[in-house]
Amino acid sequence: MHTIYLSLGSNQGNTYEHLNKAILLLFQKVGQVIKISPVYQSPAMGFNGPDFHNCTVCIKTYLSAAKLLKRILHIEKTMGRVREGVGYQSRPIDIDILLYDDEVIKTATLTVPHPRMLERAFVLKPLVDIVGDKTDPAFAKAYTTLLEECPDKSTITKQPKWLKNPKDSIALGTHNYIAIEGNIGAGKTSLAQMISEEFNAKLILERFKDNPFLPKFYKEPDRYAFPLEMSFLADRYQQLLDDIGQYDLFKDFMIADYDRYKSLIFAQVTLQEEEYVLYKRLHEMMYREMPQPDLYVYLYQNTERLLENIKKRGRSYEKDISADYLEKINQGYLDFIKAQHQLNVKIIDVSELDFVKNREDYLAVLEQFQ
Repeated sequence: MHTIYLSLGSNQGNTYEHLNKAILLLFQKVGQVIKISPVYQSPAMGFNGPDFHNCTVCIKTYLSAAKLLKRILHIEKTMGRVREGVGYQSRPIDIDILLYDDEVIKTATLTVPHPRMLERAFVLKPLVDIVGDKTDPAFAKAYTTLLEECPDKSTITKQPKWLKNPKDSIALGTHNYIAIEGNIGAGKTSLAQMISEEFNAKLILERFKDNPFLPKFYKEPDRYAFPLEMSFLADRYQQLLDDIGQYDLFKDFMIADYDRYKSLIFAQVTLQEEEYVLYKRLHEMMYREMPQPDLYVYLYQNTERLLENIKKRGRSYEKDISADYLEKINQGYLDFIKAQHQLNVKIIDVSELDFVKNREDYLAVLEQFQ
């Protein structure tokens, strides 16, 4: 992801409402809102008009610089900004790209760092509030020094009212432990990683890549089903025991891309009846005292999409997975969920969504967590 810093300003209408709406749209269409500076009031520069309210926002995004610019211009237009004539004028919202990682960008439409930011105290002061002693990539000076050297001596006044971070309205932190489940290729690991990064959660990922029986199982399922499921049972148990038992003071909650019942669901599909009875008995003994998630999310993907996703990630040992096998796994999950009365379960159909590439799809999935 790219770390970007944007300057926001408004001097028309309800300026706080405009700034909050702009931040919400940036959150929805650009990326994670990491930090928001205090708001500063400053006089209009270069023209006669009402005072501005300005702030700086730090965001993490997957967008390229060119796509970021297009997205920002669209947000400005959506909020009613009209670019016409020559020179400065009052506007409901103004969004400028100050920094894009540590890159120096010069194209016909975009220059980063912003070419006039060093001349504007109302840009540098809120930037310093959230970057501290960070060094400017183009001038090799700390922003605190650049603020001291700024020729703009206009009076800028820090405001007592703060802007809202839209992330705070998504109350994932009300859960202590979230488990995301789904079929092979449903996107559970991607979603768990994205949530962990944005919402400061302890991430628990299944260590399936280290299992020596997995490639063998896909080639000879009858021969390797039992050793595969037994190795998964032992590994998942040990990992959950370690990760759940180690409380992290610096994380708000835990999120895992698998749940303890996964072992039973897959084992019921892959094992013979006698093997499964033994396996289930061992599972019950091992997990008797293990905490359960207070939110269990099942990502449903149709079989066609699952096969596409499996093909895209290109794991050689998964190339022979059949549609029939995936459908059996999905049915196993649904049968398990129907029988659960003690779990808080959310089934989310993501067949028509791409929550990795489309942030709006990602946020739509998170809304269903509430």
